[in-house]
Amino acid sequence: MIDKVVIQRLPTGVPGLDALLTGGLAEFSFNLIAGAPGSGKTTLAHQIMFALANPERRAIFFTVLGEPPLKMLRYQQQYSFFDAAKVNDSIRFINLADELVSGDYDRVLARIVEEVERFEPSLVMVDSFRSVVQAARVVGKDELDLQRFVQRLGMLLTTWQATTFLIGEYVALEAEANPIFTVADGILWMAQSVERNSMVRKIQIMKMRGHATIPGLHTFRISSDGLQIFPRTITSGHMPPDNPGRQSTVPARLSMGVPLLDELMGGGLPAGYSLLVSGPSGSGKSQLAAAFLAEGARAGEKGVLAAFEKSPARSHKVKLDELIASGQVGVVDTRALDLSIDETLYALTQMIERTGATRVVIDSLSGFELALAPTFREDFQESLHRMIAVLTGLGVAVLLISELEDRYTDLRFSPYGTAFLTDAIIVQRYVELQGQLKRVMGVVKVRNSAHSHDLRPYEITDAGLVIGGPTPAMDALLTGHPRPLGDRGA
Repeated sequence: MIDKVVIQRLPTGVPGLDALLTGGLAEFSFNLIAGAPGSGKTTLAHQIMFALANPERRAIFFTVLGEPPLKMLRYQQQYSFFDAAKVNDSIRFINLADELVSGDYDRVLARIVEEVERFEPSLVMVDSFRSVVQAARVVGKDELDLQRFVQRLGMLLTTWQATTFLIGEYVALEAEANPIFTVADGILWMAQSVERNSMVRKIQIMKMRGHATIPGLHTFRISSDGLQIFPRTITSGHMPPDNPGRQSTVPARLSMGVPLLDELMGGGLPAGYSLLVSGPSGSGKSQLAAAFLAEGARAGEKGVLAAFEKSPARSHKVKLDELIASGQVGVVDTRALDLSIDETLYALTQMIERTGATRVVIDSLSGFELALAPTFREDFQESLHRMIAVLTGLGVAVLLISELEDRYTDLRFSPYGTAFLTDAIIVQRYVELQGQLKRVMGVVKVRNSAHSHDLRPYEITDAGLVIGGPTPAMDALLTGHPRPLGDRGA
């Protein structure tokens, strides 16, 4: 029996990247960071290098640009990960511009070998490697020469036990016939798309030998701290490891915090269910959501609010802003421009796992869609389905608010075709009664649960939502004007 070689994983220091790599970067691997200009390649390379470099694991950053390293460092110093104390001792910057002019692969390789043997680094980065290729083509070097050069470089660096990154500006079509893509152990592909006034950056692990990665495109942001990646979260179907006791402490049914509503729902909202509350403007959807979070706080449960439209609701009974100030309800920052579903889901799951929250409110779906970058709106339904699956998979109850235009003559539950995604639906609407607009609500569904099918009148008072009982006038109105039930807006 042959023992397997254990490949050590290196933590990259880039939030979210280790999750994509399912544990970190393979040590001694030969990697390519590729993408269009401005997609963040150099910043990613520097962030990894400064996170890993130390006196025992030194790094060389070769630049083959026409500009000196000092100019590049001037901009990289603006990031919080930049550590000037590491420069020269743990990290060295070498300019290969003179060797590049000749377009001679052998001369470029000889200089790299010379510096590597002198400094004995564990990390080697070449930026931009494509400049080497273009210069060589000018003097008549062909693809076979390039392949030999890349193979020799990779062999030497692996022999020296160095983890290597070649940084280059490539477009997707070039990958098919480029020998660099064949030789590389790992390929990190970075891209940015612009639609109207919106710009979204994405990263994909196209290749990584030796271990599995999370497939697909993942959004990321570049801030003063560098890159932060938001991996596409996949539902795991189990409780978060940080809160193993959550399932045993949460009741089977969660009270909605509105008198009589629990009774109409057959005992409240089952834990881990998703609830869609739909209705027209002013019908009290946010008030119901606030009561739901406040009831959780009274029961000692934490909540999370993602508000995309307005500040937290207030009433004499439910002062949600006070619950937020006390830490009983956490708020996810939704002020960032060009949001993605993955970024929002990442923020929600992080807060849920940190606080042990059992209740989540998203107010509202229409505001959420408008906050997304245009490129994500086309896949809103699919992304929303994944978000609900992940959150309910964590064991939390999710209340989603859907704004609807009241057409008075029919019942609709969602303009996105998402009503079927949720486990329960409460509809709020207006009816005309004796020359006045009255509010009514009904429980459309609670999966696997007996619930009332009555439409009940309700009022919004200083004490919150107050649901009334059946009245002769209401019965006559609803009996005389039957309305077909069905998600017509789906």
